[in-house]
Amino acid sequence: MGVSTNAPVIIKRKKVISGGGHHGGAWKVAYADFVTAMMAFFMLMWLLNATTEQQRKGLADYFAPTVPLSRVSAGGDGMFGGTDIFSQDTMVQSGTGGAMRLAGSDSVMSPSQAKLEELESALLGRGGEALLPDQILRHVVTRLTDEGLVIEFFDLPGYPLFIGETDKPRPTLRQALAMLAKASGIVENGIAVEGHTATKSTLLLENPVWDLSTSRASAVREILEADRVSAERLMRVTGHADRSISPESSEPMSIRNNRIEVIFLREDRR
Repeated sequence: MGVSTNAPVIIKRKKVISGGGHHGGAWKVAYADFVTAMMAFFMLMWLLNATTEQQRKGLADYFAPTVPLSRVSAGGDGMFGGTDIFSQDTMVQSGTGGAMRLAGSDSVMSPSQAKLEELESALLGRGGEALLPDQILRHVVTRLTDEGLVIEFFDLPGYPLFIGETDKPRPTLRQALAMLAKASGIVENGIAVEGHTATKSTLLLENPVWDLSTSRASAVREILEADRVSAERLMRVTGHADRSISPESSEPMSIRNNRIEVIFLREDRR
């Protein structure tokens, strides 16, 4: 009986570890992440020290382009909203979001626009105490447009600005206009007053909205003049009836469309 030649063949495999070290190359990845994080941290510290408050705000807005309508600003196309961190001059790149910045192309902020923004900030209390108290501020929206600084006073449910379907202002509106007249000295721009109304739910033979919007705008003009706003600054008074709904409303019959717009006109729009 011969010896079997079918003995099992044992193959030994040697495990080769690449990376040249006991722990492989994973530590290199972790170290690179750490160095990157430290670079980002020191870059942040440098930016905080090298930028102005306005530039930091532009940077924050750039990374939050969906800033809600708080009459503040929207991010521009540039990281600093159009400003150079080494410059003390204010360069504006206005975005399209929000309601508080001029929608348009890149431009250098003029002294006139800077004054309009100062007026807006004084009324709304950005960085300090607002001239308008809280019970009035809820009736107010402001926005910078190609035409100028628009200050919109509007009705709220249960809290209208005029008595019924008349042009007699309630105390809330009178107080708001008195504060506006006081703040208007910040700028020298001409002023336009526009009246708007909501659409009536029924078809009327004689629709009163034209006369009502016009008479309300005229009443506001008279109050501003009585509060020592120079008559020479009042460039026009118009009633738009229900032909232009508010940018804040999508429903023509909403009382939100019952509003007065006081516009501080840009110098080239007088």
